[in-house]
Amino acid sequence: MNNINDLLQIAVDRQASDLHAVFGLKPMLRVDGQLAPLEEAEVLTDESLTNIVKTMLSADQRTKLDQEKDLDLGYAFNSNRFRVNFSFEKDHYKMVARVIRQVAPTMEEIGLPPVVYKLLSHQQGLILVTGPTGCGKSTTLAAMINYLNENYRYNIITFEDPIEYIFAPKQSIITQRQLGFDMNTFASGLKHVVRQDPNVIMVGEMRDLETISAAITLAETGHLVLATLHTCNAAQTIDRIIDVFPPYQQAQIKSQLTSVLSAVISQKLLPKVGGGRIVAREIMVRNPAIANLIREQKIQQIKNVIETGYNEGMITMSRHVKELYSQNLISKETAESELDELAMI
Repeated sequence: MNNINDLLQIAVDRQASDLHAVFGLKPMLRVDGQLAPLEEAEVLTDESLTNIVKTMLSADQRTKLDQEKDLDLGYAFNSNRFRVNFSFEKDHYKMVARVIRQVAPTMEEIGLPPVVYKLLSHQQGLILVTGPTGCGKSTTLAAMINYLNENYRYNIITFEDPIEYIFAPKQSIITQRQLGFDMNTFASGLKHVVRQDPNVIMVGEMRDLETISAAITLAETGHLVLATLHTCNAAQTIDRIIDVFPPYQQAQIKSQLTSVLSAVISQKLLPKVGGGRIVAREIMVRNPAIANLIREQKIQQIKNVIETGYNEGMITMSRHVKELYSQNLISKETAESELDELAMI
């Protein structure tokens, strides 16, 4: 039983976050952050992996995968949607499929605090959601878009690779553009988006200098921009943005960030007492002290401002971990392990 649609349906039914298909192993499900083999399935062979490729990819996509050796795409069946990556491992096909919920979550469901609602009431600025792969960044962005769609009459344009949650327009117009189909690169799409009369722009991932530069410029020119980065905290996020630019541009970028960066929301998923996972977050909101530290390149002092900015809606990751433990949402072992890790950053 290695029919890919059957395997994907099992992943949905068992509330897995991911399905892994690797040569020589049984299909693996990631449930609550842990990988385990699907015991009733058969060990994957070249033939079964090739059948998966033929089922999920068009002829053009198969050619592209064979040429470029990596391919990202969206896949749907039976109203289920998946974010899929194909690659090669020792000259064998390999696949990982991320399960996407059918309905975008609400901000209440994922526990976003009041300060995020306030941030989304602003019509201009750059809000960054950061964290490692698989920490729920896309889900957080989707919840924000869902909230804006339900409460504001906006023109919302998203740039995604691939499109994950499908949004039905409510109060807003929502246009979802997919890399490789609706645009050649994020940077090229962002270059022309200002002509499309947007209020809100969502960038699935700021991957390179051109995309980061375009996102900052759009926030500076009167748009609300939501985007993600693979960084673990606010200080690292700001350093990453500044360092991606050549030295002669860094003073300008620091100046721009002091005016357009609204907030950095860094998050990770922790094992929840009773099963499942829960989000722990660090939230930095730009205020005059944060802006001054960015301007003076004293980025490592930002954590101190976050610690003293609790009344402004800011919170450090360590404080949130302690709050989750005090609410009996995570175990003592999880809290101690996470706090030890944070101490080393």
